[in-house]
Amino acid sequence: MRAAILRNTGDHDLEVRDDITLRPTGPGEVKVRITHSGVCHSDLSAMNGTIPQPPPAVLGHEGAGIVEEIGAGVTSVVPGDHVIIAWSPPCGKCKSCVDHKQPNLCFNIMMVMGGQFRQGDEIIGSMAGTGTFAEYTLVPEPAVVKIDNDIPLEVASLIGCGVMTGAGAAINTAKVSPGSSVIVYGAGGVGISAIQGARIAGAAEIVAVDMNINKLEEAKAFGATHSCTPDEVDSLKNSITGGMGFDYALECIGKPVTMRAAYDQTRRGGTTCIVGVGRMDEFVQFSAFELFFNEKILVGSYYGGTDVRSDFHMLLRLYRSGKLDLDRMITRRIKIDEINDAMRAMERGEVVRQVIEF
Repeated sequence: MRAAILRNTGDHDLEVRDDITLRPTGPGEVKVRITHSGVCHSDLSAMNGTIPQPPPAVLGHEGAGIVEEIGAGVTSVVPGDHVIIAWSPPCGKCKSCVDHKQPNLCFNIMMVMGGQFRQGDEIIGSMAGTGTFAEYTLVPEPAVVKIDNDIPLEVASLIGCGVMTGAGAAINTAKVSPGSSVIVYGAGGVGISAIQGARIAGAAEIVAVDMNINKLEEAKAFGATHSCTPDEVDSLKNSITGGMGFDYALECIGKPVTMRAAYDQTRRGGTTCIVGVGRMDEFVQFSAFELFFNEKILVGSYYGGTDVRSDFHMLLRLYRSGKLDLDRMITRRIKIDEINDAMRAMERGEVVRQVIEF
């Protein structure tokens, strides 16, 4: 089968191969024919080393497709079912899943995912154990979420990461409240999803911040009431909040400077939610006094605080009802041979959210 492989961390191009195979389907596993895979910024982060991903590895973690084969003991899906791939699935039994009710933080399944790809006798890794930049993948049963067959699979693929991460951060993690003010740093795919999540949650004012003017214009179409470049934030803060700061700030970029800016633009007692993935060797500095004095909530958001078993369906219901715009989020449909052009466009910061069609 065909797949796009990262050979070395720091490479600017993926290697598209047509001689990749899967190991046999084992007990509790599901083989999926990937029909569509979103091209997420996290794939670029895996290439440049922001997200640790040992090479060689098939990239891609935002996919949807059709069940091809099931292993012994699998009961939740059968061949022919349409599914979304979940890159961080819950086991449903551990303390994170049951006692803490934070299934997105369960590592029990994620830590045993991967190792499904082969090139000859060589084992090829996979991003987050999924590897959706391939025509087929093999994952544990909890990593597939069955959906209705009438949901377009290109739309469903976006739910698997970017949309769930952004919308979930607003709804589940930050818990945006009706009538509140929200500022979102970054108007890419995750930022647009966070804006939509804040709108669905009932925010009165939603400010999109980005350096790219085209992205700011698009943000308004998805629910931002205001948009600005970073040097215009203070002016909007004064006009919208009277200088107090925003009730919620969501950082969807992953840079220390924007994380700090998001915290600074949050009102005393408000919530700063870090959604973007930063590098392990970069740091954000706070004074010991301001953390006490401002009583702000500073929280990270991993996979949008989601329970994929229910929240994927919640977002699809919102999509069906017209409250979550997913169709317009796809700006370009590509083939696997175009993956490197897609990555370069993303690196340039263009307004492009791409879906691979196999």
